Amino acid sequence: MMLKNSIKSTACAALFVLPTFAVADDSAEQLVQDALPVMHYTCASIAEEADGDEEFVVAVVGKMTALSLYNRQINIEDHAATDEEKAQLREAFIAALSEGCAADKNALLGGVVDNAVKSTLGL
Repeated sequence: MMLKNSIKSTACAALFVLPTFAVADDSAEQLVQDALPVMHYTCASIAEEADGDEEFVVAVVGKMTALSLYNRQINIEDHAATDEEKAQLREAFIAALSEGCAADKNALLGGVVDNAVKSTLGL
């Protein structure tokens, strides 16, 4: 239950807090450097380490989401321009994250995040 709630609040923040990515090489390198230290988390281990700290989960998933969006060269504005469209994407992202972690609690969270980005945006 805690994992599902963390994933939900994380998804709400992470997918759409991120800027449009026309990122310079230095910024891209920074995305990688920010994400590398957290790429070891699984769905279960992030919940355990967070111990109820949803901000921690938001920060970790945010880094992973930023890297996924950059790697796929995705500009969210191309997929959702209105608040209603963004809300729909958030809900789809939440569902995809929740389903991915429910299917395999030992899955690497970075892979679950990347798959959630992919399925949410229909890629």
